[in-house]
Amino acid sequence: MLKMMSLSFVPLLLAVGALTLESNKAEYDYFQYHPMEEISSWMAQMAKEYPDVVTIVDYGKSYENRTISLMRIGMKTDAKKKAIWMDCGIHAREWIAPAFCQYFVRQILQTYKTDAKMEAMMTNMDFYITPVLNVDGYIFSWTNSSTRLWRKNRSPGPSGDCYGTDLNRNFDANWGTVGVSSDCNSNIYPGRGPISEPEAQAVTYFVGSRKEDFLCFLTIHSYGQLLLIPYGHPNFTASNYDELMKVGEGAAEAIWKVHGEKYRVGTSPAVLYANSGSSRDWARMQDIPLTFTFELRDNGTYGFELPKEEIQPTCEEAYSGALHIITYAHDKTFNGATATVAAAVWTMLLVLGVNLM
Repeated sequence: MLKMMSLSFVPLLLAVGALTLESNKAEYDYFQYHPMEEISSWMAQMAKEYPDVVTIVDYGKSYENRTISLMRIGMKTDAKKKAIWMDCGIHAREWIAPAFCQYFVRQILQTYKTDAKMEAMMTNMDFYITPVLNVDGYIFSWTNSSTRLWRKNRSPGPSGDCYGTDLNRNFDANWGTVGVSSDCNSNIYPGRGPISEPEAQAVTYFVGSRKEDFLCFLTIHSYGQLLLIPYGHPNFTASNYDELMKVGEGAAEAIWKVHGEKYRVGTSPAVLYANSGSSRDWARMQDIPLTFTFELRDNGTYGFELPKEEIQPTCEEAYSGALHIITYAHDKTFNGATATVAAAVWTMLLVLGVNLM
């Protein structure tokens, strides 16, 4: 009898073991750094788990012919929607940036069904999130310890004996004027001309072809604990500078409230260094009103090689800051639009002499 019970118990143990393995396989560690292959698999898994709100969009090819993909997240509707842009990993060595994009996606997907505000934002807007923009460079940075701090993409320079363009100097925004080097071996080599690189072309076309839809453009970097606003060139000032500073300071306060970390807010020349050709500046020149660069942790102790133990607190505080900016953009557009319509109706009734009493 005992022998028969033992034999019948074996399939049960195997079944439980299989379920355990499947469960472990399904768990994704958001507080580890992941290579590109794992990030791509995670993106596909999110689209599978949340088919009503997540769509994968391929919108470009890298120099080495890899697909550049984003996640469009929002309630599906036939109505034209406003949009939020977020990209991570434009600089290959800044591994905390793709980690944040993944965390951000997880958070909004876990909260939209229970949080009325997030549900409203996903109803009114679509989030366009690129976890890794510089795909070639990111993969190269994972090769070995000697490539870990690679920054640029992988296109060859004009002489053929050097590689890589700084994608955040390649956009058509005062291109090549300040904060760049003509030496193609330099980390701040801006390319042969504005938008010469396929990765910059992909963003320029995708965002530029629907620029009137975007309320906000967030590009995530490290390090330095900064929130940078346009413009990188010291001779130019954004027309809504005061608004950008106010919103940025509100985001910095939201960040500080999470773990007590201070982020400075300002233009790049004011708090970092002058530069040109950034995606942030280009986006503002397309009349996208709220454009910010996040420089995540830390202040230089570990720099680009932020320990994995720092991933969770960094993501938690940055999420709070990003959410502040996004909520402001949403409420200004939709709450403001409601108030404007109501005021217009009220004015019209008064003009027509309608007796409201």
